[in-house]
This record gives sequence, structure tokens and C-alpha cells, in this order.
Amino acid sequence: MAEKKKNIPRQQMPEQAPEDRVNNFDEVPYGYSEELAMLEAMRCLLCKNPKCIEACPVNINIPGFVSLIREGKFLEAARKIKEDNALPAVCGRVCPQEDQCEGACVVGIKQEPVSIGRLERFAADYERHMGTVSIPALPPKTGKRVAVVGAGPAGLTVAGDLILKGHEITVFEALHEAGGVLMYGIPEFRLPKEIVCAEVDYLQRLGVQFVMDYVVGRNSTIQELLGPEGYHAVFVGTGAGLPSFMEMPGENLIGVYSANEYLTRANLMKAYLFPDYDTPPISRRRVAVIGGGNVAMDSARTALRLGGDVTIVYRRAREQMPARAEEVHHAEQEGVKFMLLTNPTRVLGDERHRVTGMECVRMELGEPDESGRRRPVVVKGSEFVMDVDTVIVAIGNKPNPLVPRTTPDLKTSKWGTVIADPKTMATSIPGVFAGGDIVSGAATVILAMGQGRIAARSINSYLNGEPLAGA
Repeated sequence: MAEKKKNIPRQQMPEQAPEDRVNNFDEVPYGYSEELAMLEAMRCLLCKNPKCIEACPVNINIPGFVSLIREGKFLEAARKIKEDNALPAVCGRVCPQEDQCEGACVVGIKQEPVSIGRLERFAADYERHMGTVSIPALPPKTGKRVAVVGAGPAGLTVAGDLILKGHEITVFEALHEAGGVLMYGIPEFRLPKEIVCAEVDYLQRLGVQFVMDYVVGRNSTIQELLGPEGYHAVFVGTGAGLPSFMEMPGENLIGVYSANEYLTRANLMKAYLFPDYDTPPISRRRVAVIGGGNVAMDSARTALRLGGDVTIVYRRAREQMPARAEEVHHAEQEGVKFMLLTNPTRVLGDERHRVTGMECVRMELGEPDESGRRRPVVVKGSEFVMDVDTVIVAIGNKPNPLVPRTTPDLKTSKWGTVIADPKTMATSIPGVFAGGDIVSGAATVILAMGQGRIAARSINSYLNGEPLAGA
């Protein structure tokens, strides 16, 4: 058996051909078939001390669900995952497994690691397609009420965990759809919105209440939620939705977008379906995307599908790009150009204040900086102008400042993040907990969910009058 497992190569997911997918917003990979999933699951060694569980921020029982897949027990596998993860179809698609569970896979020492993320996706999709999503028995009501501020990955995790403890959960979301970055930030071709909606629907069926178009910090404050609104605890998961810009001349010209605005228009507001959806179209002919992360790849691939000739402009080298290798590979396959070791210095415009070009300078790698990466330095005399009519700035985000500004006793860091105990996610205000990007700064979906899980345990302890778990 061991020899048989050893000879099984990592199974690739079938996907749309690049020449087809650039013309649509359908999901790129098709996912595993039952046969491929079982074959891939056979590669798992079912370690007695699995490092993959330790490397997962929500500590999914990975050998447990993988062994069920190899036995053909697909529904049981999905339910095993949901013991620890309320959003498996999402995580199976967007988590950086190569840096987490798969990065710790023992099989990966001599071969490619087991495709844990693809197997998680398969199990979750199988359950949804079969229409057999089961609702677990709920405990008696405790009479305790929890307000969750923000319906992103952290907030949804807190809601899913605490509803199973018998508490009454209300999620307040500023936008008209739940999901946070899952809805407005990640393109349809990478994370179909029907999947996010299905995960939210599952929480609603559990009894979680969602209040949409409600801005905590405007409609009510944290103090009001804990006071006259009658909530016993609050979780703050408002994310990092404040875009960063380069602060270079010309960034206020028409045709310059933050990646947040660009992706929100395309994803949540469906600008790519204009005029069926009355959102101003954002298609242009010559597009420059500044940045080298996953958000830059998402922006570039979206602009490509809207008919643009797209170039990613990144000031470092390819091997220093923080984006997942798979996302860079897909972007290249689809025809996105890469202008590396290049830094923008100014956006140029015409008399109507519309973008006509972008001035850049060439860079070269110097000595390592504090991150350990070689610092890019300017090559003198290398200035040139790119012919573009659209610039998308995808260089990161800052924490949403509204809740901290309207909550005087809530301590924050110099970066604007909410200060929370990493062991409990408790803040400086009793009964108020926080997690996700509002605490860590812009990070990954699964890390936000991991902090949400810690916060849920602590909130449950707090409501029960017990010492906080992990304190």
C-alpha cells in the first residue's frame, strides 16, 4: 500500500482553457471528479502526528476528512470539515494552502504535497451539489445576545461558532450583501458568489440574523450595542477596507482606481454586466495595475476580461511577488503582461483630467531591507512613460477607521489596527472582542477565520462567566 501511494502523482484539477476563460467570468478550475478526489486522497499518509493540522489556522482534522474521501464517504468528509470550518467551499478555493497545511505535509518532503485545499473544495462542493447540507441539532437558548460587526470571514466564523453554543447572534453589515471581502474583493472566476451565498444561507438556517446596510459607528455605536441595544458581547470584524495609495502626482485623475473600488464595482455591483446592472462600466483599453499581490492579480485578470490590454507594474523581482504562484501562473496564461523592477512616479492626464499615461522609473535590487528582501533602488536616468488610460492601485489596504474613531476606549496601534490579545482576541473594553484584518492588518481569509474561532471561544467563556479560553 505504501508503495502504491508513493507512486501516485499529485492530481491536477481540470480547468477552462486560457483562450476561453478570458472571455467570461466563470470559475477557472472545474474541481475534482469523484475518481480524482479519491485518487488524490490515497496519497495521504494519515500521519499519527499530523503537522498539517498544526499548520491550519482553524485546525481542521485534515487526515480525518481525507480518509473519508478515500473511502468514498464524501458527505461524511464535508461534515467532518464543518466541525472546525464553517466556510469550507471558500477556504478550499482561496486559502494559501502552500504556505499552511500543504506546506507542512510530510508527503511534500520528497514529492508534491497532498492537495488538501482541492480535497476540501471537493467535499464542500459535493455536499452542496447533492442538496444534503444538514443542520445540526442546536442546544437550548442561553438568553445571551452577541452583536457581530462585519459579515466578512472573521465575523461569519464567530457567528457560526456561537450560534452552536445557544447564543442569539446578530450580524451587522454595512453593505447590501454578506461576505465582506469574499463578495466585493475576490472575482467571480476565482470565487463564485453563489458559493458565498450558500455559506451565508447555511448560517441563516442555523438561526443567525443578518442586518444589512447598517453601519456601526453611524447607525449605532459599540457602546449603544452594549447598552440600550441589549447585547451582552460584541465582536468587531470590520476588516481593512481603507485603500492605500502611492501619494504620487496625478492619482486624483479620472481613470485612477483603488483596487477596492475597481473590484467592488466588478464583483458586488456587477459592472461587467452593464447595462443589465446599472453600474458605470469600468472597461478601458490600456490598463496598468500597480502591485504584486493577490489583489493585483485579481484586478489585472478582471480588467483583462473587460477588454483591456493589461500590464502589472511591480517594483521588485518576480520571485519577490507576494501573490500565490497559482494566481501569477493563471494571469500569465491569460495574457497579462508583467513589467517588473519598475516603479511608477507620476500619472499623466489631459485637459479633461483623464489619464493619458504613467511615468515610471526602472529599479534594480540592492541590499536586503528589514523584511529580508533585497531593496529596490532607482536606476538613474531610466525614466519612461507608459501609454495607459487606466491605473489600478493595488498596494495594500489599511484598517477601517470608523469603529475605532467612534469608540473612545478602544485601544488601537499606530497603524490603526485594534489591539487585541492574540490568545483571546479580547480588546481594551470588557465584552468587546475583535479579529481579522481590523486586528492583523490586511492578511488572508483563513487567518481571519482563525482569529474568529479564538474570539468565539473567548466570547462563549465570557458569557458563561468563565475565565477566557487561552488567557
